[in-house]
Amino acid sequence: MKMRRLLTSTAFAATAVTGSLLLSACGGTSSAAGQDGGKLEVVASFYPMEFLARQIGGEHVKVADLTAPGVEPHDLELTAKQVAAVQRADAVVYLKGLQPTVDQAVAQSHSKHVLDATAASPLVDHHLDEGTTEPADHGADDGHEHSGAAGDPHIWLDPARYAAVAKSVGAGLAAADPAHATDYQRNTDALVDRLASLDQEFRDGLKNTDTRTFVTSHAAFGYLADHYGLDQVAINGVDPEAEPTPSRLAAIQRAAKENGVTTVFFESLVSPKLATTVAGDLGLKTAVLDPLEGIKEPDRDDYFSVMRQNLANLRTALGAH
Repeated sequence: MKMRRLLTSTAFAATAVTGSLLLSACGGTSSAAGQDGGKLEVVASFYPMEFLARQIGGEHVKVADLTAPGVEPHDLELTAKQVAAVQRADAVVYLKGLQPTVDQAVAQSHSKHVLDATAASPLVDHHLDEGTTEPADHGADDGHEHSGAAGDPHIWLDPARYAAVAKSVGAGLAAADPAHATDYQRNTDALVDRLASLDQEFRDGLKNTDTRTFVTSHAAFGYLADHYGLDQVAINGVDPEAEPTPSRLAAIQRAAKENGVTTVFFESLVSPKLATTVAGDLGLKTAVLDPLEGIKEPDRDDYFSVMRQNLANLRTALGAH
């Protein structure tokens, strides 16, 4: 597996100290928008959290995304400036367990309003056992519900779960900036309605298909598959850069043949080489299924446009009619 460039505890501590110095130079923690008439300073950990903050916060917030467009969020290293931004933020919107350096910065921050997506939508374990295409049972007896890092983080790919997170973010922003609580509630309601409409589009679009099974290079779509009655067969687990074993590849080949699979999906921020190789060995086509961990062209695309493209690609691959 490719080594993810995570800061060591010592290195992070040094960065945090530098960040604290930068924070002091900036004059300490900023005032909330409702107190000084300025915008609420919000730090978001990566694109799905940034999108919620911007959509709900609207004109009342200034949002900084810690993960640049087109960057795989797992690989994020925080600079001293970013650590300082987390520390002085009026609110932090993040998903605990996805980015360890962000988790460390949040733990050391002075923000009174830390909005963790997993608190609104607990994670589910979608890891896979070797030699099978079925989810592994790690001993949980409650549907594998976990909090924090003990499960699949890709909750935003289920519009219903994402809507639950949106409601939590809206409440959190209102608590941080009570003067604009009515606007945050209105924006939250509008976003939740849009997500409900998207959910219905997926339900209608995937209702009748020739197969319910799809193969993807990265097990990011467990929530989406669960919600719409599909079966995800992943080459890799939740880690997009792991190397599959021969037994895993044999299981994928069996599943593809037994379920009439036509396509192997790869994602936009990771090399398609593995998916292309597996597809070639099985005589299948390839297409993109975007896990929306980041968007390369945010001026052109957003959460809704990419999710609708995912729906179109799934319909084609599954033989929707």
